[in-house]
This record gives sequence, structure tokens and C-alpha cells, in this order.
Amino acid sequence: QVQLVESGGGLVQPGGSLRLSCAATDSSLDYYAIGWFRQAPGKEREGVSCINQLEESADYANSVNGRFTIARDRAKAMVYLQMDSLTPEDAGIYYCAATPSFRQCSLRREWYKSWGQGTQVAVSS
Repeated sequence: QVQLVESGGGLVQPGGSLRLSCAATDSSLDYYAIGWFRQAPGKEREGVSCINQLEESADYANSVNGRFTIARDRAKAMVYLQMDSLTPEDAGIYYCAATPSFRQCSLRREWYKSWGQGTQVAVSS
């Protein structure tokens, strides 16, 4: 299993932006489909966005579509989640997840084999 590290979380005011990063400790992220998930206190972990290995497709939860953007940087072997127009409902721990797949990605957490430890996102004035 690949070891994942998330970064970029923090405290932001409503309407603000954050960019989360996901990296593999062995720089192998290019070989995996990547998903971003979040978990708020007392709630189940939910899929936010995903991107397949070939960058042919990406998917977004309805709640973030149009505000969040997922992207790969192959030169840096990173996957980013750009989050704009943040609301308090976006707060939680954000996790990246990986699974070997060329053409698919999924917002279902059971689809992924490897998970990072998470990064905290707080949205408050």
C-alpha cells in the first residue's frame, strides 16, 4: 500500500479559499486514482472529489461542484484540491485516498486501498 500525506489545511473565513495537497512518501502518486474525502464531527466520511490516473475524468460531490477543483501535478507527483467559496459546512478532516486504477475514480470510500492521516479544515469568522 502507498503511504499518503495530506497538507494545506487550516482556518479560513467563510468565502475564503484553501488548497490541499496529497503526496505519496515514495512519490508514486502518478500510478493511482486519487480521491478526496472529508469527515465532520459526528458524521460519516464522505467523498468530495476524485481524479483517475490518466486525468481523463474527475468527479465531484454535488455539495462542492463548481467550488472545488481537483488537479494533478505530475512534475511534483502531487494531487491538489483547490477549495473556493468555503462555507462552515465544508469544515472537517480532509483525507486523500489512493487505489491503483487507470480510467476510473470513485467517491465511494470502500473503493480505496490506501489513506492518509488527514488535514483539518476549519471555516469560521
